[in-house]
Amino acid sequence: MSKDFQTNSQLSLTPLGAGDLIDRAVRFYRKNFWTFILIAAPPILVGTIFSVGWTMLGREMFSGDSYRDDFEKGVYYIYLWLGNFLIFLTEAVAVIVVMGGASRNFVRHLLFGEPITFKETYRNTWKRLGGLLVASVFITILLGVIGYFIFLLGLVLGMVAVGLAAWAFSFLPFLASIVSLVLGLVFLFGTFWVFCLLASRFAYVPQVMLVEGQGVFSAIARSTALASGNVKRFAALFIFTIVAAYSALALFYVPLVIYAWSNGVNIFSFDADLVPASYQIAAQFISQASFILLSPIWTVGLCLLYVDERVRHEGYDIELMAAQRLGEIPAVPQEFVNPLQPALANQNAPVQNVNQARKSSYSTLGLD
Repeated sequence: MSKDFQTNSQLSLTPLGAGDLIDRAVRFYRKNFWTFILIAAPPILVGTIFSVGWTMLGREMFSGDSYRDDFEKGVYYIYLWLGNFLIFLTEAVAVIVVMGGASRNFVRHLLFGEPITFKETYRNTWKRLGGLLVASVFITILLGVIGYFIFLLGLVLGMVAVGLAAWAFSFLPFLASIVSLVLGLVFLFGTFWVFCLLASRFAYVPQVMLVEGQGVFSAIARSTALASGNVKRFAALFIFTIVAAYSALALFYVPLVIYAWSNGVNIFSFDADLVPASYQIAAQFISQASFILLSPIWTVGLCLLYVDERVRHEGYDIELMAAQRLGEIPAVPQEFVNPLQPALANQNAPVQNVNQARKSSYSTLGLD
């Protein structure tokens, strides 16, 4: 095994900094671009079909002379926003489920050089579909609620602080502006940091479930314990993904807006009769295309973080060097299994009590 591992492993044993993490994620993404796109596409394309259908249904319901007053336009806007929000939420859960299935395939690619394939990803997803659905819904709702209240609290406190600063330095407007700007940025950064601190605790739940075979709530506990100290790299990956997503969106959306504006389309109107259906459909496809393009980078980055955290906290690099030089590590009897059990333990090696030689859920990176 050691020779094959040396030959095929894609794993870097050097702990990854924020820049290294993003660089490696992008390189893996470029190397397997079409495979990742194929994996991410099905749930997003289904969501796009439902979103376009919802928009077209709204145009049929809220078009014509009877729907031209302000109240009906407001109802049309709420209808579109609420429907697309629920569709996007369902789509996000589906993407998390599929990318959770991809995590096992990608970790095996890191460790053993196995190819990343559409078939293997969806087979892994199907095997743990129920647990991944529960975990994805739970994490999406929890982070959505937590994020809403964190940013709302940060906004309120920031506005109060800026207002007090403007009042305290009202005698010198230039200084008041500088202090208010600094305080606003401090509260914005602090709010974002607190959100990343909480969100990072759930970063490895799909990886733990698919790689380690844990249940939903044990995976959450395991992810929380494993994620200590990763806020900086998680925040860097989050910012990079958001910036890249909006850059990709702007790359296609800005030309569409310019084209629509030059042809007299009022793109900011809530009136279904004033915005062509072709523009709305094109806008939907552009937003979904950016989602398809960028969601794999997030998954790859989190998988790299997961393996890197195991290197940092559980000495996986030392274990790997021992396996390369000394051969396979013997299996540990079940009564001695603990979270520090060697990840590369040979589960087929003889032990004193055969009945106790069952595979531990913590034999995390052996990945039979």
